[in-house]
Amino acid sequence: MVAFLIESVVKVVVVFGVLMLMVAYTTWLERRVLGRVQVRRGPNRVGPFGLLQPIADGIKGFFKEDIVPANADKLTYILAPALSIIPAILIVSVIPFGESVTLFGREIFLRVADINVAVLFIFGLASLGEFGVVLGGWGSNNRYGLLGSLRAAAQMVSYELALGFTLISVIMVSGSLSLVQIVEGQSHVWNVFKPILWLPFALYLVCGLAEINRTPFDMPEAESELACGFNIEYSSMKFAMFFMAEYAHMISLAALITCLFLGGWNLPFGWEAPFVPKVTWFLLKVFVLVFFFIWERGTFPRFRYDQVMNLGWKVLIPLSIANVVAVGLYYTVFA
Repeated sequence: MVAFLIESVVKVVVVFGVLMLMVAYTTWLERRVLGRVQVRRGPNRVGPFGLLQPIADGIKGFFKEDIVPANADKLTYILAPALSIIPAILIVSVIPFGESVTLFGREIFLRVADINVAVLFIFGLASLGEFGVVLGGWGSNNRYGLLGSLRAAAQMVSYELALGFTLISVIMVSGSLSLVQIVEGQSHVWNVFKPILWLPFALYLVCGLAEINRTPFDMPEAESELACGFNIEYSSMKFAMFFMAEYAHMISLAALITCLFLGGWNLPFGWEAPFVPKVTWFLLKVFVLVFFFIWERGTFPRFRYDQVMNLGWKVLIPLSIANVVAVGLYYTVFA
């Protein structure tokens, strides 16, 4: 029992530390890549290649003045950033990174927890994280902030329906809500290569971007229209917590797509590379997806609000429902 508790605490500390490090250096990577896309240098003053810029930004966030608007709803205003970042961190706790390693004669599984309803757990936490954005804009008592929070609420409802339907297709094929079992079911063929499942992969990618409010779906923030929208009144570490939550959600989305569609830690078609730890393939896939999220931000313009709603209700939801029916019929007839 004591060994189990020590192992669990060490896992939590390591996963939390790696996640925060990834969040910090994803911000650096994004600024460097966007700099290249926009033909400018990006951060290059603090440390070699600007590598110490995330640390400098963190120190700046701690020492900046924390301003609370006089007319804000104090409790909601203060709790909203925490409500945004805590679910983003908790999601990672059920993501499996690899099979297992043996240390000091003890087999250690590369995940913090393996629960049999991990998909539902993540879906619930992702929805809860959106409430941080909604309450942050509402609690600020600012018109731009309120508009941003209303957009976030409408976008969450619109795209979570399609997101849920795409997950049903994967669950129908895998027969499980456990991420470990879903990954183990892709040891020979990744879900994205299975018949008809390429469509839910594409739908999940688009809906996921909308769910985490990334460009071209960053309507709740929309700097040119709402002057940062829901977080317009935030400063210091409260703003930093919203900022970190966005990148933590982006990393957890990449990890989840890796588990659901890209075989997790498995190579495609049953290939094996015995001298390379399997966790390497998992991290490589997450990196590629995160790079894609950064690249598309520098490539695609922001949609208009009516276009975002039309895409969600008139295209993605009907397509995701039709895909559930098609997957059910195909695997009933041919499986």
